[in-house]
Amino acid sequence: MLDSATSYVSDSLLEDVPHLSDYIPDLPTYPDPLQDNPSYAVVKQYYVNQDDTVAQQIVVHKNSSRGTLFRRAGPAQKVYFDSKEVYACIVTCGGLCPGLNTVIRELVCGLYHMYGVHKVLGIEGGYRGFYSRNTIPLTPKIVNDIHKRGGTILKTSYGGHDTSKIVDSIQDRGINQVYILGGFGTQNEAAMIFEEIRRRGLKVAVVGIPKTIDNDIPVIDKSIGFDTAVEEAQRAINSAHVEAESAENGIGVVKLMGRCSGFIAMYATLASRDVDCCLIPESPFYLEGPGGVLEFIEKRLREQGHMVIVIAEGAGQELILPSDKSNKNRPDAASDDLFHDVGLWLSLKIKDHFARSKKMAINLKYIDPTYMIRAIPSNASDNVFCTLLAQSAVHGAMAGYTGFTVGPVNGRNCYIPFHLINEGQKRVVITDRMWARLLSSTHQPSFVNPLHITEEAKAE
Repeated sequence: MLDSATSYVSDSLLEDVPHLSDYIPDLPTYPDPLQDNPSYAVVKQYYVNQDDTVAQQIVVHKNSSRGTLFRRAGPAQKVYFDSKEVYACIVTCGGLCPGLNTVIRELVCGLYHMYGVHKVLGIEGGYRGFYSRNTIPLTPKIVNDIHKRGGTILKTSYGGHDTSKIVDSIQDRGINQVYILGGFGTQNEAAMIFEEIRRRGLKVAVVGIPKTIDNDIPVIDKSIGFDTAVEEAQRAINSAHVEAESAENGIGVVKLMGRCSGFIAMYATLASRDVDCCLIPESPFYLEGPGGVLEFIEKRLREQGHMVIVIAEGAGQELILPSDKSNKNRPDAASDDLFHDVGLWLSLKIKDHFARSKKMAINLKYIDPTYMIRAIPSNASDNVFCTLLAQSAVHGAMAGYTGFTVGPVNGRNCYIPFHLINEGQKRVVITDRMWARLLSSTHQPSFVNPLHITEEAKAE
């Protein structure tokens, strides 16, 4: 077995994940129960070779190295847990997103039906549930139809992370597999739990499953709920377009989720084709003056009589003056800095501009579909994605891997070390082709402030 650290394979770099055998010597192994499972009897070469890897860079120069590699997810021929002795637990942390219940269902059913594990515990209310004794037993019968509902049957919360208390609870209950569903912050806290478990020398596999509709978790292609969020955002954009098109000088403003990353706004805009202007955190903009957003709105209204604006919740926060900051928008009580309702702020600025200029009367409608998007059940695409992700997580834990997040890299599920997931949030690259495709769809300018260009030139 490869060492659970960065290794070099030929001219490439393997970012391997920890294994229980790294710190617990002489662990017994068992034949994989899947070999006796009639459902998989017809599958050829079902087991993943332990040397299989997936390249992070799928496009490389023919003479260059393949770059970073990750361990491919999938069932192993030998497992490090006796199915009868497995006591697994599942916890959901942070905000809601589509697909949480689907992952819970598939973790439970995967453990039961693939590996014969019959002891699965649901930790209620996020990390606090570990030490406040809020738990529910999970069986295939209990979770049978939960994928048809939004939210999470386990409830969720922000905060409450206390590494020592959580690991004490895991140890006291005899839990040996921990599945943690959460976003960027939750994965960082999962890494702390893994490190404490390793320090104590416990035979406990800790697995993270990425959950955020913002799609801001690095390395992986996407996280659960993103496809559903983009699809649901179309409804809000379509409503805004209908309202704008049906009024003289109609303007529809839609605020979508995305505090630090504008992926939902970008993809929803590309999918809609009805959007005239998309504003995201990664692309700075300014309102007043030549080349600003307000001038562009005037131009578009003169050209077609209506327009639709999509803005991510984290865009333009630096533009909001203290006097405008009475409106704080936060759907949940997290420890992060509060974000102000930039959609409402932008709407008021647009109304004020046209009222002062008296150039034309406008009819503006503001739509904020935040709760609608994150509270709905996952769509068909996300349901399949959640199933594959959950099963890959179970395979990895049974094979003895720990301290990793499971996710797709170039379309293949991989095991990714926590430290890479926690290096920083993924953001839209505005020098990339995808952003260029958006600009060619909306025909909006870049909104780069000339003053910034002058300042940068002087600095150079």
